[in-house]
Amino acid sequence: MKRKKLAVIGASYLQMPLVQKAQEMDIEVNCFAWRDGAVCAEVADHFYDISTRDEDAILQKCQKIGIDGICTIASDVATLTVDYVADKMGLVANPIEFALTCTNKYLMRRCFVDHEVPSPKFVEVISEKDFAKCENLSFPLIVKPTDRSGSRGVEKVYDIEELHEAVRRAWKESFSHQAIVEEFVRGREVSVESISYKGKHFILQITDKVTTGEPYFVELAHHEPSNLPSVIQKRIKNIVLKALNALHIQNGASHSELKITDKGDIKVIEIGARMGGDFIGSDLVRLSTGYDFLKGVIDVALGQFEVPVITEHKYSGVYFLSNETKNYVLPIIQDADMYPEVVRAEIESPELRNIESSADRSGYFIYQSDKGRYIINGKD
Repeated sequence: MKRKKLAVIGASYLQMPLVQKAQEMDIEVNCFAWRDGAVCAEVADHFYDISTRDEDAILQKCQKIGIDGICTIASDVATLTVDYVADKMGLVANPIEFALTCTNKYLMRRCFVDHEVPSPKFVEVISEKDFAKCENLSFPLIVKPTDRSGSRGVEKVYDIEELHEAVRRAWKESFSHQAIVEEFVRGREVSVESISYKGKHFILQITDKVTTGEPYFVELAHHEPSNLPSVIQKRIKNIVLKALNALHIQNGASHSELKITDKGDIKVIEIGARMGGDFIGSDLVRLSTGYDFLKGVIDVALGQFEVPVITEHKYSGVYFLSNETKNYVLPIIQDADMYPEVVRAEIESPELRNIESSADRSGYFIYQSDKGRYIINGKD
């Protein structure tokens, strides 16, 4: 049988689980990314030093290779190229005409308004004169670049002076020099991990999130499954299904972030047409459900998807190392062999930094448990 060929957009450590899974499936992997930081270049069958945003150059190379599918994980920007190449080559992906809506926070908010998906009040700020629009919003506010992920440029502000500073910071982080300002929603944070094929959605898991809190809200831990009441989880799932349809997400993974207020109101914060990062899609879903999410993403791209089957009901999660968490995370990473629940642990940088974005984290450990959520030193 002819060996199938897969294009993977991106070659950083984020794409490594996808590359390794494809090779485990005996699929030829062709990675596209700039050389700098491209750790997958040493693992993939073929590597091409082309920017993940250079759609036409990647298309030409993929046509020459004769790829059978194209995908990415944990990268919003790369999904644009995936959809573009798939559209031109008649491969499986999401509709190109809606691709930008899934990567631009302002367009996504507009889509949610149009389709009555509950989400925070917001305005777009792309120049100094747009600050006047914020007068109709109530402090505290959240400022975000419209087109970045990983908590880059995200900040909570309480007054006009802080707002101006945070917007300028977000502009610097944004590829398009644009920011969105939203009313802050107080409540618990969760994400919903899903996979879709030909417009049919399958919700795999709900993940509880632990963050640094204000002002930057960077994730410190994730836990699966959520311990929210089942009635709330059912409402969350229904809202996510409505949002996925509104965004025209039809094929592949999706990662939906929501907040639940003390009154039980649910707001969609944002949705990515890709797996969740932070090991959520690549590790935690499989560890808690038994479903091989990575294989599912590849199967969708190759047009050979099968309906997910949940074979496990376990607990899984990840704790991240930083200056804020060193007292209770570092000892476990250093003595990981002593903890049977720990699946993998790594110190990625000897420098422990205070967190302003996910890039500031210095390591992690992943756990799986039959008994319940892994709580260390009273922290989760």
